[in-house]
Amino acid sequence: MKLRCLLVDDEPPAIEVIRTFAAAVPALDVVGTCRHAVEAFHFLQSQEVDLMFLDIQMPQLTGLELIKTLKQPPKVIFTTAHRDHALEAFEINALDYLLKPISFERFLKAIQKAVDLDVKLAEPPTEDATEEFLFFKSDRKMMKVLLNQILFVESLKDYVKIITRDKQLITKLTITSLEAMLPPSKFIRVHRSFIVAQQAVDSFSNNSLFIGKHEIPLGPLYRLDTINKLKTK
Repeated sequence: MKLRCLLVDDEPPAIEVIRTFAAAVPALDVVGTCRHAVEAFHFLQSQEVDLMFLDIQMPQLTGLELIKTLKQPPKVIFTTAHRDHALEAFEINALDYLLKPISFERFLKAIQKAVDLDVKLAEPPTEDATEEFLFFKSDRKMMKVLLNQILFVESLKDYVKIITRDKQLITKLTITSLEAMLPPSKFIRVHRSFIVAQQAVDSFSNNSLFIGKHEIPLGPLYRLDTINKLKTK
């Protein structure tokens, strides 16, 4: 299920940056844009929103003031050129605080927090649920890949190699971008160059994971989180 997103900023170029980033992440669906906080307030009275990208310094009403007026505000990621309001933003439970100019990599890290907190995306599928899948461009075709068939993903600089139970394909995509597309309840980043499917891991040590005949390196920065997730899967 996608996160319904609202973009709020009084600078059109800033809205276009976030809109472009969001279009590259299948988990996001931009349902509206607003040029100031008052417009956003009225939008939220009639539209359901899961996540709001919100500027702080705007005419009439600041982004921080807008949040304080809402009885049940959506999850919020602040997008601003000002560092001064970070503490206040987190005091009102902001998911993240992005400083302009915003890089795509930093944007994806913020989105991962939103996905991790979204209960709907974390729920296990029911028995009659449609199998989840993604399409990847490979060999001049768009290839359908069922998520439950993926064993692991390996980074090849600006490309990734996706290993499934019966095939492998290479597509032009960074591993960080692909990580944002995959449900965190099912996939683990175990190394800067590898993502694995939790259910596919047969065994592991302090330095490696084993999936069939494949040995996957376990990076020191990812070790504790990976082992904790595997022990509780």
